[in-house]
Amino acid sequence: MAIVATSNTNKPATGRGSKRRMRLWLTFMILFMGWAAYTFIGQMKQQSETALRYETIEQQRNEAVARKQELNKQIERLNDPEYIEQLATKEQGMVKEGEKVIQVIE
Repeated sequence: MAIVATSNTNKPATGRGSKRRMRLWLTFMILFMGWAAYTFIGQMKQQSETALRYETIEQQRNEAVARKQELNKQIERLNDPEYIEQLATKEQGMVKEGEKVIQVIE
């Protein structure tokens, strides 16, 4: 007499256990995808804040570079004797010997 062993591996999984596993798997996936979406949205917000901060700093840097260039030009002009004479005449009212100051009064 031969004993024949039957295996349940060929039968489709339709029992309560497989439904419970499927529900558990679905719950896990929903929680994981929710966490992933929450993290993604948080990172997008952080990225936009960082981009705004970068633009502000870049603008400040550009203003500082422009100011530095202005000051360098002013330093170059202050080394010119003619420019110093013009400043002395305009701002201090100084004149060279032999020149006269003419003021127009309305």
